[in-house]
Amino acid sequence: MVQKYQSPVRVYKYPFELIMAAYERRFPTCPLIPMFVGSDTVNEFKSEDGAIHVIERRCKLDVDAPRLLKKIAGVDYVYFVQKNSLNSRERTLHIEAHNETFSNRVIINEHCCYTVHPENEDWTCFEQSASLDIKSFFGFESTVEKIAMKQYTSNIKKGKEIIEYYLRQLEEEGITFVPRWTPPSITPCSETSLSSCKKQAAAMAVVIPDAALKEGLSGDALSSPSAPEPVVGTPDDKLDADYIKRYLGDLTPLQESCLIRLRQWLQETHKGKIPKDEHILRFLRARDFNIDKAREIMCQSLTWRKQHQVDYILETWTPPQVLQDYYAGGWHHHDKDGRPLYVLRLGQMDTKGLVRALGEEALLRYVLSINEEGLRRCEENTKVFGRPISSWTCLVDLEGLNMRHLWRPGVKALLRIIEVVEANYPETLGRLLILRAPRVFPVLWTLVSPFIDDNTRRKFLIYAGNDYQGPGGLLDYIDKEIIPDFLSGECMCEVPEGGLVPKSLYRTAEELENEDLKLWTETIYQSASVFKGAPHEILIQIVDASSVITWDFDVCKGDIVFNIYHSKRSPQPAKKDSLGAHSITSPGGNNVQLIDKVWQLGRDYSMVESPLICKEGESVQGSHVTRWPGFYILQWKFHSMPACAASSLPRVDDVLASLQVSSHKCKVMYYTEVIGSEDFRGSMTSLESSHSGFSQLSAATTSSSQSHSSSMISRWRFC
Repeated sequence: MVQKYQSPVRVYKYPFELIMAAYERRFPTCPLIPMFVGSDTVNEFKSEDGAIHVIERRCKLDVDAPRLLKKIAGVDYVYFVQKNSLNSRERTLHIEAHNETFSNRVIINEHCCYTVHPENEDWTCFEQSASLDIKSFFGFESTVEKIAMKQYTSNIKKGKEIIEYYLRQLEEEGITFVPRWTPPSITPCSETSLSSCKKQAAAMAVVIPDAALKEGLSGDALSSPSAPEPVVGTPDDKLDADYIKRYLGDLTPLQESCLIRLRQWLQETHKGKIPKDEHILRFLRARDFNIDKAREIMCQSLTWRKQHQVDYILETWTPPQVLQDYYAGGWHHHDKDGRPLYVLRLGQMDTKGLVRALGEEALLRYVLSINEEGLRRCEENTKVFGRPISSWTCLVDLEGLNMRHLWRPGVKALLRIIEVVEANYPETLGRLLILRAPRVFPVLWTLVSPFIDDNTRRKFLIYAGNDYQGPGGLLDYIDKEIIPDFLSGECMCEVPEGGLVPKSLYRTAEELENEDLKLWTETIYQSASVFKGAPHEILIQIVDASSVITWDFDVCKGDIVFNIYHSKRSPQPAKKDSLGAHSITSPGGNNVQLIDKVWQLGRDYSMVESPLICKEGESVQGSHVTRWPGFYILQWKFHSMPACAASSLPRVDDVLASLQVSSHKCKVMYYTEVIGSEDFRGSMTSLESSHSGFSQLSAATTSSSQSHSSSMISRWRFC
């Protein structure tokens, strides 16, 4: 398996030329890097104007590895080849390195880049990326990988310290400024030397681009001192090391790399529309920074958020009055670490009454709104306290907990809530303080603990009776001034006291079922299943030519082909698929076929758009301007990938393909709308003029690309 590393952008608040003077002092050897024994220059090139300087060194490293391993490998030192390409005109230094020793068994590549800060020409940016691919190593592949990653991480941490060390050394020597490169003065050629000048110019035209273009420089850049193209991105598309420390916390180099690589993957697949960095980091932490596992659960969560419009829950949903009166929970200041504090008086809450009066789905939606509010409060506290705060503390008072709380439907609702929260809000619970746990608590804990992640479980602190008032109790985590009054504190707590829900508010099972269905179908999107040999089709009747059919659909599972057909006559009434296992009865997805098997393409109906192959995880938006009245059929059909193409998948598609379940079933979530052509541009509900319901956690951007005069299609992947 190839191990990869990508650094954040590290900023030195010194000019590029001074940084280069400090960097050169690392050679031929650097006492601050004990493993760097020495280096020899094997090749060097300088352009005649001094703007380009390419130097190649052979570096000798004493790797800290077990002596037995060195003996088996038959080496004491490891050699690397490093090529530095300095362009003083553009003020860039590109560094490429690869291993020479064991190059047939181990492949190590590294690329570093020093550039001028895009917003301050007196600052310097540094970026670093590397890859490690161990083909074979005498049966010690795993050991070598660990040694390599450990030493590489150690050297990364020292990188900035070393530059700053040599900067201080330069300052002690009185060197605080290094002038920029300037073109040498050019004297006019005399008639006698005209031919030699032409030869010199011709030589430079050949030599300099040959040396420089390999480093990604253009001939135009070499021929004129115009402003360099920015190499380092702005904070919108790249992460700065100082930003990470301020808003995300202290991460190890490898953790930083995981965050940046997953963020880059999202930028590629989401077309610039990505979740916030804090959100990405939560999923990485939940999976111990395993990128593949974090990516999978995050994509599933983003799909869920979009389908149920969770991003808008705080603005569009008002909790029923019963919840406001009898749900004994609420936000209450913050703990000593600055985390938002949520207080839940579970022992005083009538869980049976709430479930009977509201249903399971309403309770779940209320808990989701609490979590959304928690995310918002974390962002606010990060700004207020000047340090990263990405989770909250929950204080649960169990006084009054009894067998009534173990009512089976109530426990079922609790387990459902835990399952949804664990899947979609990982690493948001910083600490859980359970106070005044009664004797019945172990029974409840036995029921719910298997559904709680191990990482989350380690954050639980349980106190029986009044133990929370002693050493190691509540005062260790919450300031005395904000301990709630019902816990013998001094602060009045505005959390509702709960109490029994009046039976007059109870509702029948039928009423609750209808209400539950309404809660989760308040979405403009519909779900459908697509099977091999059984596409899903919808019919749109157009009366006025030049109407606009718009669509927005997400491929939740499998790969599909999207088609649009036109027919002058209406197909037979829609029939649902009833092929045994293909029969769908839940709201989660239906299957309807409209095109009769006896219909012939070109005679009974015609294709009005080229087929569009859509991969699992893609979100597709588009529109079609109709040319004729009649009946239009939008079709989603199962797509089988040819076996010969499986080995040539692009990197991102390869990742998505690996997440697919082996099945002949696909799933799509779609929304369609028909708009008059005169209203298309200004319609607030059209796909052209509104944001896709993706995620409040994302930057609000939309993109579209013209496919031809009558069709616009834009798409990004969301999972």
